[in-house]
Amino acid sequence: MSVAPHKYRTAESVSPKHPDKICDQISDAVLDAYLAEDPKARVAIDVAGGHGNVFVTGEVTSTVHVDIAPIVKRLAGDVELIERVATQSHEIARGVNIGGAGDQGIMIGYATDETPELLPLEVTLSRNLNQYIFKIWPYDGKTQVTLDGNEMVSIVASFQHAPHDELADAVKQWAKTQEYVSKCFAKGRNVNPTLHINPTGDWDQGGFDADAGLTGRKLAVDNYGPRIPIGGGAFSGKDPSKVDRSAAYAARKVAVDYLRARGAHEVEVRIAYAIGVAEPLEATVIVDGRAELIEGYDLTPNGIIELLDLRRPIYEKTATYGHFGHGFDWE
Repeated sequence: MSVAPHKYRTAESVSPKHPDKICDQISDAVLDAYLAEDPKARVAIDVAGGHGNVFVTGEVTSTVHVDIAPIVKRLAGDVELIERVATQSHEIARGVNIGGAGDQGIMIGYATDETPELLPLEVTLSRNLNQYIFKIWPYDGKTQVTLDGNEMVSIVASFQHAPHDELADAVKQWAKTQEYVSKCFAKGRNVNPTLHINPTGDWDQGGFDADAGLTGRKLAVDNYGPRIPIGGGAFSGKDPSKVDRSAAYAARKVAVDYLRARGAHEVEVRIAYAIGVAEPLEATVIVDGRAELIEGYDLTPNGIIELLDLRRPIYEKTATYGHFGHGFDWE
């Protein structure tokens, strides 16, 4: 008798107190501060932090000044701030000024009917578990879920200040809680997966005290998990003239719209740009394996900004548990 092959898929999630996510939040909080006073500000802010220091750098062209120090203190505590921010290169600006894309790149959108969030199941489970634990221990932490088909076969949970036995009990409770798990898939649920709880031992030193962080280093977490391709660069700290961000949001909207309109199982979107050029070089939607051209959307940078009303201070909240699956306007 033949044995069905394994279909493993794994995704991870990190808490808002993870060093990389602290940097993402600082980048987007600075962006929000500029957009709140100057909706047309050009902002590209990157943050590196760790061991008592935070380095904020990038380019900003705006009619207003933002005091970055209070933002860093709110999100990172009492650290030494090093700030090196310049204006946007005029050579880049001349292409954006005429409505062109702020850079080249290929942006990916995705939607699936596997979960109510229209995200891959492993992504939703690892994220939900992380959110569940973070409510108990609001510190640095990671989760990871491995599926075989729709069965959870292993769970990894590492959280700062979380004693092993208590964290294990919390994970087991989550795995048995209808609110968090059964909404993701209705049958075949394995409530006894292999658990790896604080695998190297309990730990109390986390965040910037234990490790360095960097804006844009959790790309798979920010997108759709490792199973789905990543096209463009990071999102956080970038105003919507940067298609790395705005076109990725537009691609998600297109994917969600096509999924719902066609009653599809899976939709992937690809949109490609050249710097300084407004119209995309590629605008493809793949509906359950069949590719076609995207129709009915203005996918120029200005068209996307207007469609999704992206010149608002809405970005800090995207920098914690991913940019998709939370009911944002691009969904």
